[in-house]
Amino acid sequence: MTDDIRLAIIVNPALPLGLVTNTVGAISVGLGARMPALAARRLTDRENRTIDISSALPVPILQAQAETIRSLMLKALLPLQDHAIVPFPAFARSLHDYRDYEATFPNRDLAEEEIDGLGLAGPSKWIKSLTGSLKLLR
Repeated sequence: MTDDIRLAIIVNPALPLGLVTNTVGAISVGLGARMPALAARRLTDRENRTIDISSALPVPILQAQAETIRSLMLKALLPLQDHAIVPFPAFARSLHDYRDYEATFPNRDLAEEEIDGLGLAGPSKWIKSLTGSLKLLR
């Protein structure tokens, strides 16, 4: 399943460091849940200690301003198979219970929301076409 799959997480570098890391972490959980083959494996060392792997693929963290992230998300939302699109809308930060997020979401228009981060997983060509011009977050 991961032969031609590529990952990318895009985050707004203007966010404070704590919010950047929270955004990347939340997006990562969403990508892994949507595409379990990215990490749903275990490895055992010679002393018989078993761990769950973090990722079978590199996970570049790229940077873009909120408007660019929203634009990329809208382009990415075209129907495809075997892909994942995990946005982190800024309004989610004010909601501390997932049930509130789930209840609020249907009344929102993502095209009008500020998007703090975006996770993408899918065919390499598709990911490159969306993120090829973005710089790594440093």
